[in-house]
Amino acid sequence: MFTSITKLVAAAGLAALLGGCATSGNPKDPVEGFNRAMFAFNEGLDKAVVKPVAQGYDYVAPQPIKTGITNFFGNIADVFIAVNNLLQGKLPEAASDAGRFAVNTTVGILGFIDVASDMGLEKHEEDFGQTFGRWGVGPGPYVVIPLFGPRDARDAVGLVIDWEVDPVVNYPHVATRNTLLTVRFESGRASLLPADKVIEEAALDKYSYIRDGYLQRRRNLVYDGNPPREKEDD
Repeated sequence: MFTSITKLVAAAGLAALLGGCATSGNPKDPVEGFNRAMFAFNEGLDKAVVKPVAQGYDYVAPQPIKTGITNFFGNIADVFIAVNNLLQGKLPEAASDAGRFAVNTTVGILGFIDVASDMGLEKHEEDFGQTFGRWGVGPGPYVVIPLFGPRDARDAVGLVIDWEVDPVVNYPHVATRNTLLTVRFESGRASLLPADKVIEEAALDKYSYIRDGYLQRRRNLVYDGNPPREKEDD
């Protein structure tokens, strides 16, 4: 069900980009009107439901529990980070990611304790959107997807693949799967709570601030922190 929802929302975002929507004149954000509407929808949902639950979780859960939960889901992610590093030809990084998973799953008790970082095995951040970027696929237009937030067209496609292979999303026991997804989502949202005040104070236009920050960050990730100069940089 969750994979189907991901496909639908990603397809909806791409359809808006490819359909007859009025363009904004910004080549990176050609359907800004649609995106702002989806941004407002996501913001409303966050304020009404997601953020209050995350604040409650952050307040109630002891720090060791929060750290353990973050480590547990990060350990699962290391498997597919290794796959993406392998697909990008980064063999040492892929081996390190596989080593992280092996060490943390065993010595680290299913990943709740991040022993691998203490051993010097660096945590990486890779996904299929980045892999497409390394293969030369351009980012395409910016789009805000309902429920999933900012993406570019390349990352929207990568999102579908990420969820297709996600073991949590595809866990067969429905109640357990839904619990794991909820805990992972709210844990991730809780980790962003400190950034909320910074964004609110720094951004004259929150939508543009998040859009520009997202595009810059994704570009840096694709090029491992050393992106080539763009024409507008000149």
